[in-house]
Amino acid sequence: MAQNLKERTALVVIDMQRGIASAGRAFGPNDVKSVISNVSALVSVFRKAGAPVVLVHVDTKDGKDMLNPEVDQPMQWGGSRPADWADFIEEIVPESTDIIITKRQWGAFHGTELDLQLRRRNINTIVLCGISTNIGVETTAREAYQHGYNQVFAIDAMTAISREEHEATEKFIFPRIGRIRKTNEVLDLLK
Repeated sequence: MAQNLKERTALVVIDMQRGIASAGRAFGPNDVKSVISNVSALVSVFRKAGAPVVLVHVDTKDGKDMLNPEVDQPMQWGGSRPADWADFIEEIVPESTDIIITKRQWGAFHGTELDLQLRRRNINTIVLCGISTNIGVETTAREAYQHGYNQVFAIDAMTAISREEHEATEKFIFPRIGRIRKTNEVLDLLK
């Protein structure tokens, strides 16, 4: 099973970038340090196993290429974005074998080549992790479900702006579209 898992599974890391993971915000229930540690461990083991690692970040060219529908509660970014806002955090530096996906909205499938890159590699299962559980990760998970992918959610390798937001996704959404596991359980499958 482990051999098949390595051949058909990709790690998809959502928004582990300086402007989000290093923004100094409070997250919950998992603190950013432990999320970074768990995501780093997953990235390392997937790379060693030769399994695809997909690093997804959100970016904008001019601020006008992102979705901007009228909403009651717009996203707050806390001012202008520094030049390195979309750069991956130093603990997860892209390597030449990684697939880099730049998204312009919450989900990593809409308007990107993520599905194409996974299908070309015959991937049928993705392990999801990153920030924020109920925004980038959940939106990507819903899209992956609609594309027919099996999913594993490394629940301690993600967090949200609040415990309530994370737990709502963990309790009501993830069990309906995939399997919830701890980082060490995922790592054990790849050994």
